[in-house]
Amino acid sequence: MTFRTTFIGLTMAAAIASPALAEYPERTIELTIPAGAGGGTDTSARKLAILLEEMLGTSIAILNVGGGGGSVGASQFMQAKPDGYSLFATWNSPLTTVPQVQNVAYSLDSFTPIASTSETAYTLCVKADFPATTGEEFLAELEANPGKYTYGNDGIGGTMQLAAERIFQARGIDAVAIPFGGAGETLQNFLGGHVDIYGGSISTVLPYVENGEAKCPLVTSAADVPALPGAAGLESLGLGDKETLLWRAILGPKGLDPEIVTMLADTIEKAVNEPSYVEFLKTKGEVPNVVKGDALGERLQSEYDGLAEVSKALGL
Repeated sequence: MTFRTTFIGLTMAAAIASPALAEYPERTIELTIPAGAGGGTDTSARKLAILLEEMLGTSIAILNVGGGGGSVGASQFMQAKPDGYSLFATWNSPLTTVPQVQNVAYSLDSFTPIASTSETAYTLCVKADFPATTGEEFLAELEANPGKYTYGNDGIGGTMQLAAERIFQARGIDAVAIPFGGAGETLQNFLGGHVDIYGGSISTVLPYVENGEAKCPLVTSAADVPALPGAAGLESLGLGDKETLLWRAILGPKGLDPEIVTMLADTIEKAVNEPSYVEFLKTKGEVPNVVKGDALGERLQSEYDGLAEVSKALGL
C-alpha cells in the first residue's frame, strides 16, 4: 500500500467518522424554549442566542413552546433530529421536577446534555414586620409554630416547593404550601397578604427588598448570594446538602454527534463568559455556571434523584 493510498484512506475515514462537523453549522439553528416569551428562561436564552449567532456564524430561530411546566416543549423537542440544528434551552424544572408529579413522555435519556449556562438560588422572603430577620431566626420561628405560616410557591410539586420542603423536613418544620402559577403570581399574593412567605426566584422579589417592603432571610443555595446580602446560605445553617438551585442549560436531542456537542459546549462557555452576558445575568441575580457534557448529565441525574426523595416523602 502506497503512502498516497494510506493518506486517502485515513482522510476518508476521518470524514466518515465526523461528517456532521465538517461544515457545521451551515444553516439556521432552531432553539426551542419550553416557556412563553418574556420569562426568565426566554430572555436569558434570547440574549445568549445573539452571542452564539455571531460566534457560530449562523442565525438562530427561537421557538417558544409553553405549557405543562415546560413538559409540552420538552415532549415536542424530543422528536427533533439529532443533526445539531435543533437545540433546547431550558431551566432545570422540566427535567428534574415535573416528571416527579406528572406523567411525561420523556426522561433524562431523551436528551443529550450540552452545557449549563447560569444559576441562581430560590429565596424565602417575608414582610418587613415579620418576627425574624436572620436565617436561623426564620427557621426557629417556623419550627416553633407548626402549621401557622403559609408559603407561596410555583405549583404543587414545583421546584420551589420541593426546595423549601428539603429544608423544612430537615428541621422538622410544618409550613403550609400554597401553589400559584409562578413567581409573579406568588409575589402578588404575598404582597397582598394572602400568604405569609414568598417562595420563588430572586429577580422577581428583589425590587421589593430594595424598597424595604420585604426581607429575605434565606436562600436555597449552599452559599450566600451577593444580590441578597441579608439572606443566609444553607451552608451557614448546617444544611448545605439541601441545596436546590434554579439553573439553565442547553441540550440537544438524543444521539447528537459527540464532536458537535463538544464544539457547541465550548462555544456556549465562551458566550456565557462574555462581559455583556455576565452583566446581564447580574441584573437577574444570576451568575454564570457552565457544566458540560457528561458532567451536566450527572448533575441532572443527581438533582432528579434528590428531588424524587422529597416528592415521595410528600406523597406527590
